[in-house]
Amino acid sequence: MTAATRYLAPTGFDPIFNRIVNLLPKLGISIAGSRLLAVRGRKSGEWRTTMVNVMTAADGERYLVAPRGHTQWVRNLRAAGTGELRLGRKTETFTAAEVADADKIPLLRHYLERWGWEVDRFFEGVTKNATDAQLAEIAPGFPVFRLDRVR
Repeated sequence: MTAATRYLAPTGFDPIFNRIVNLLPKLGISIAGSRLLAVRGRKSGEWRTTMVNVMTAADGERYLVAPRGHTQWVRNLRAAGTGELRLGRKTETFTAAEVADADKIPLLRHYLERWGWEVDRFFEGVTKNATDAQLAEIAPGFPVFRLDRVR
């Protein structure tokens, strides 16, 4: 598996845990900024949902980072270019622009500072204290999208 195709599928109790955790944003409960991401399937056109951590960076922009790599939601978001962030009855529509690998370094570091406790196992030993070179090396395996609200 190359960095450009890196994908860590859920294993063990992950599918059960994910079902439970995905209920929280539906009920209006956010843990550390979590939201339910809704994106139209690139083949089916049906809404697909998963919980994500919405990160606000130092520049004030909001981002989504895919800690498991090139997942189905990543592929669907690339194809659709738009989606929704849901929390309870609130829905926010956004457009997404994928961030270039060279621009991910500070974003990956910030993401690890904020959610390393939750996602560290997906980063395979790379932490918030990693060098810029280490983060640049893993960047292709971690898609990042800048989100812009649709007004």
